[in-house]
Amino acid sequence: MHERLNLISLAFVFSMIAPATFAGTNNPNNPTWWDKYQYLKHNAPLGGSEETNSITFADNVDVSNECGPQSETFITINPANPNHLAAGSNEIFRLPMRGYYSSTGGTAWGGVDLPLPPPIGTNGIDFGSDPSLAFDTRGNVFYGYIVVFFGNGAGVKGTEMAVARSTDGGKTYPAVTYFSFETGGNHFNDKPMITTDQNTASPHRDNIYIAWDAAVGGSTGGGVRVGTSRDHGASFTVTRADDPQGPGQAIGASPTVGPDGTLYVAWNDYKANTIAFNRSNDAGKTWGGQRVIASKRLPFDADIPAESFRGALVYPALDVDRSNGPHRGRIYCSWMDLTGAGTTNIFLAYSDDKGSTWSHRAAVTDHLGIRVDRFNHWMSVDPITGDVNVSFYDTRNDTTGFRYMTDVYLAQSKDGGVSWLPNLRVSNQSSNEHDCDGVFPCNGINYGNQQGDYEGLVSYGGLSHPVWTDSRRNLDPISGCSRALAMEEVFTATVQGD
Repeated sequence: MHERLNLISLAFVFSMIAPATFAGTNNPNNPTWWDKYQYLKHNAPLGGSEETNSITFADNVDVSNECGPQSETFITINPANPNHLAAGSNEIFRLPMRGYYSSTGGTAWGGVDLPLPPPIGTNGIDFGSDPSLAFDTRGNVFYGYIVVFFGNGAGVKGTEMAVARSTDGGKTYPAVTYFSFETGGNHFNDKPMITTDQNTASPHRDNIYIAWDAAVGGSTGGGVRVGTSRDHGASFTVTRADDPQGPGQAIGASPTVGPDGTLYVAWNDYKANTIAFNRSNDAGKTWGGQRVIASKRLPFDADIPAESFRGALVYPALDVDRSNGPHRGRIYCSWMDLTGAGTTNIFLAYSDDKGSTWSHRAAVTDHLGIRVDRFNHWMSVDPITGDVNVSFYDTRNDTTGFRYMTDVYLAQSKDGGVSWLPNLRVSNQSSNEHDCDGVFPCNGINYGNQQGDYEGLVSYGGLSHPVWTDSRRNLDPISGCSRALAMEEVFTATVQGD
């Protein structure tokens, strides 16, 4: 395959791996960063952003508080000082990623840009996408993302992984490691998720693991890649976690680490239409045989009313109970799937034997007797209490009659995922990505990514911190943003468990 991919050849490459049918529009022909590329191709990037400060809306906090849209959020907490949190998001009208930091338990935040590397050869301009973050036990925070290279009118020319390190809680990121550059002839790096080994008794304590999918399948490309750093992010070695003889058609890899240092990864195998899983007992050097957590109905995504220009992606969130409670070591996996009513819901399964066998899946959400979509979830197991928490978008409060309006809700289980307490509403105002100046129905607002493919959550010591994309300030006259700089903001809240 030709090394320099233009727009036409890129679309051809992705079309070669697309399943025969999709329930939605967010397929491999339109990866997460595609809309951003299209905007930046036709418009000058928005000017550089100085450090920003958050603004509060009662018990919700606008973390980004910045003109222009942000989306696709993630959040982490420092186990050595739980008042310190770090978060990240995509910038849609600008090139870099955005990082956020709080030393007040999430009540106030600052914001900074993440570094980008210089162009590689003739690769022109680059931008960042797909954030995830994790603290280690030393108080370092690691921010993982992809760098996408493209030329002036010549299309996407390559991708590589980036892991930036901060020693001051996310205020600055002076050190960045870039690795696994690919032109696309082999595969495209996409959707990285990062974690660290925070287990004090683990032989691999403070290892960093980042998992991602290689968006082009084949015997030499594709599949699920896992990078391991044993030197605090200075370098990474990469292995393949899925079946190397398989088709390599995966999306949304999610890594986590058990109390003994065992490394686990789950992903959406959209060729087999399963949530797949594997584990490594030697810090990612070698992997066991690929296993199945559950089969599902949706191969890749769902075309739901709340997202007018993209599909809601099917991906797993994986975590382990590292508390000293009765379910210590239990692995949990959550994901979105289609219901018999034709809506989407969030399901969860668990394993007590390191992923060899799994419970039957069960919904984590309230049964309301009305048509409701749930999507863009994340799951976090509280390492102190052992409570299992899942956040997600939910359309139960929609007043348009079209399931357009979304709120963020939190589900919590205090008995190891067997039963779930009534869901808690987190957002104190609904968002509407279809709010075309109050005219319904309409084609919807789209500033390049809408809600993105995922939102984040972290739980610690009985408190949960969901983070999400919120459009309540779209065209907010107080913000001073014009329509060209309309606001899709990063919001968060602190939720006390029952």
